[in-house]
Amino acid sequence: MAQLTDDCFAFGGSLLSIEEAIALMQDRLPVLAGCETVPLDEADGRIAAADVLAGIDLPPFDNSAVDGYALRHADLDPAGETVLPVAGRIAAGAAGPGLAIAGNAVRIFTGAPMPTGADTVFMQEDVRREGDVVGLPTGLKRGANRRLAGEDVTRGTIVVPAGRRLRPQDLALAAAVGHAALSVRRRLRVAVFSTGNELTEPGAPLPPGGIYDANRIMLVTLLRRLGVAVADLGLLRDDRGVLTERLAAAAADHDLVLTSGGVSTGEEDHVKAAVEAAGQLMFWRLGIKPGRPVAMGTIAGTPFVGLPGNPVAAYVTLVFVVRPLLARLGGATYLPPIGIPARAGFAYAKKTGRREFVRVSLHRGADGVFEARKYPRDGAGALTSLTGGDGLAQLGEERTRLDPGDTIEVFPHEVLS
Repeated sequence: MAQLTDDCFAFGGSLLSIEEAIALMQDRLPVLAGCETVPLDEADGRIAAADVLAGIDLPPFDNSAVDGYALRHADLDPAGETVLPVAGRIAAGAAGPGLAIAGNAVRIFTGAPMPTGADTVFMQEDVRREGDVVGLPTGLKRGANRRLAGEDVTRGTIVVPAGRRLRPQDLALAAAVGHAALSVRRRLRVAVFSTGNELTEPGAPLPPGGIYDANRIMLVTLLRRLGVAVADLGLLRDDRGVLTERLAAAAADHDLVLTSGGVSTGEEDHVKAAVEAAGQLMFWRLGIKPGRPVAMGTIAGTPFVGLPGNPVAAYVTLVFVVRPLLARLGGATYLPPIGIPARAGFAYAKKTGRREFVRVSLHRGADGVFEARKYPRDGAGALTSLTGGDGLAQLGEERTRLDPGDTIEVFPHEVLS
């Protein structure tokens, strides 16, 4: 397993923006995922390990885009209807060459190869057929309804670039140019823990002062949606020795160790010391809200990320910080989520120098424009602010005030996972 040096995160401790954190990851982290070849029907959601090249032109031959009649445009009378004899018939999958096209029309079907010399196709709805002749109206341009060989893809060109997370349409294109299998990156192996004495497994009796662990199931399922292989390693208690031992064991056979909780500066936050006992931890004091206390470093050479314990903060930092980290480690091209413009339906004040993500619901106004309405509860522990809204409105570092009617960017939850 490829591992990192313990000083790969050596940088100053100033407050970082999300973009600075991503740039740092891109600059200092290697790709850890190796390659394997899988059949197309197993490649959905995987990362292309190499450029996929077209072995043929697409389409591989000139063909008809419609059901109709193929002919030479030069045989048409520009002054009125042209009547031509029908010299033959070509269905999809048949051979086109060999038919006498000069002065004739050929009955042709969608996808069928064009007969030699033919350059134009009339749609069957636009012609008049009487026995063995066909009447063709004037006005059709040369080349109409003809698809040229290679007009979609030219042989030898890249049809799917390395680093792309493969989608059904990518696999269709790979199949169309003749690929039955693709080289993809191995799935990253990510170990996930929750930390804290207050946590109880869902379904177990809840002791006094206890809460059920909600973060782990959220993080595990989000990670699986992002295409990684997740090992759910349960709860870690606030015991420095146990934390050190369990984190080191997880680092030995995973590509990334991820925890939630215990990364702040309280007396019962032991993750920092546990990680430093086996590697190095540099706090990324991110300039975001919620989610500033994010820890990143290495445990025996394996990347480690400690997320905040509050569930909304854990969600925000996973989708905006861990997601690009996974792309880097997994050999994927990172594509930032695309937000949609919306009109603010609320007023808001914030400090400069940090980016805030406000939970909102979206409603289409009478003018057709989306209006974003702030969820009434905005604490970092309010899970209902995630389930009751549609997404996160992003307010940039320089903005200090938002007024109703201002344009903002909203990231729907669907584009974040």
